Amino acid sequence: MQLPRKLAWPVLLVSAVLEAVWANALSASDSFRHPGPTTLFLITVVLSTVGLGLAMKHIPTGTAYAVWTSLGAVLTVGYSTLAGHEDMSWLKALLLAGIIGCVVGLKRMDSAADPPRAELAS
Repeated sequence: MQLPRKLAWPVLLVSAVLEAVWANALSASDSFRHPGPTTLFLITVVLSTVGLGLAMKHIPTGTAYAVWTSLGAVLTVGYSTLAGHEDMSWLKALLLAGIIGCVVGLKRMDSAADPPRAELAS
């Protein structure tokens, strides 16, 4: 399956959101004891990883993986905080903002002039 270059970043961002979903579902599954969260985990882990793989056709692997894991981590902490499972401090919020700043920087460095990875292999 080939993803158009213009969709690589949106797919990567959706995949990062799905990473946060599967991480929280994994926690809620209580070591796979609860079928609902376990099913949600299984579905979203596959979709998230497939999206990451598709985005990597156009975004360098290091950049794509860094964005995927970073945004997934920030969203996971955000959800856990909102759900009351985790406390938020000013320092933690500042560090999470730093992660977001780094992700934005990586996106800005991704030049549309660079040839897609699929073309490099040809």
